[in-house]
Amino acid sequence: MELIELLRQRRMTRSFRPEPVDQDLLDQLCLEALRAPTAGNSAGVRMTTVAPEQVAQYFEMATDASWRATSPRFEGLSRAGAVVIVTSRPQDYLARYGESDKASSGLADRDAWSVPYWHTDAAMATMALLLLVQERGLGATLWGNFRHDDDVLAWARITDEVLFGSVLVGVPDGQDHVSASLARDVASRRQRVRRVAPPDSAQD
Repeated sequence: MELIELLRQRRMTRSFRPEPVDQDLLDQLCLEALRAPTAGNSAGVRMTTVAPEQVAQYFEMATDASWRATSPRFEGLSRAGAVVIVTSRPQDYLARYGESDKASSGLADRDAWSVPYWHTDAAMATMALLLLVQERGLGATLWGNFRHDDDVLAWARITDEVLFGSVLVGVPDGQDHVSASLARDVASRRQRVRRVAPPDSAQD
């Protein structure tokens, strides 16, 4: 499938059939997704796959009982066939930018990064994974890191890394609750693409 078609078809899937996703396949998709660029070739992004039989445990860590009892989306999400936990290692970036060919950047100090590229690189790899999952005929959604990050990392035995988010993967069932965000009046894609005006067109 053409990349442009993958981009057009890709949607966040928030309701899945109760079908497992092969963990070996998911590992391979993660390997390919990690071809995404990383600043200074720091290679500071990690992906940890969660097997189908571990998904329920993941949700116990990533959510709380009150949310699970009241959210209309939990049932559909909980049927995901696997999960990928995406993390990054800021220390890898600080070490890389402290090396001789990068030291002049001043980015060996974490506070010097106006845009922390460990998050940027994690986002690039996550987008690559979403497209690879789509290409395989599966569905996925990004489960944002807004809370319970320490619990998720401890459960997955991940240390010295920052949780970016998780990707829930599975077979869509077509029963997703439509997001209220889609009804917002936002600028079109055309309105969000612009050009820098030539200097001679500037108006005083």
